[in-house]
Amino acid sequence: QVQLVESGGGLVQAGGSLRLSCAASGRAFFNYAVGWFRQAPGKEREFVAAINWNDGGTFYADSVRGRFTISRENAKNTVSLQMNSLKPEDTAVYSCAAGPDRGWGWASSTSYLYWGQGTQVTVSS
Repeated sequence: QVQLVESGGGLVQAGGSLRLSCAASGRAFFNYAVGWFRQAPGKEREFVAAINWNDGGTFYADSVRGRFTISRENAKNTVSLQMNSLKPEDTAVYSCAAGPDRGWGWASSTSYLYWGQGTQVTVSS
């Protein structure tokens, strides 16, 4: 069993930055993929970014590529999402998720077994 806890959400003005963290307990992320998803009110959950814990390979949604960076901190068993140049349309609840890495399907929520509770990110215009 893996427990995931997100932190770092908040309120920021457009153009600003936030850094989200996803900390795992129960087991290490080794052999896992870790992803970030977001859901805005009235919208479907959408993929944001993912990382292969073993080799650090990353994958981004087109809407955030070049603005967001996902990274891992091995010693802390933590995955971070650095969000720069934030836009009002980035407002959502952001959740991290983890699951055995299959080498594909990172953008699909069905690839992940464990989910955090989510953290609110609000970007004001």
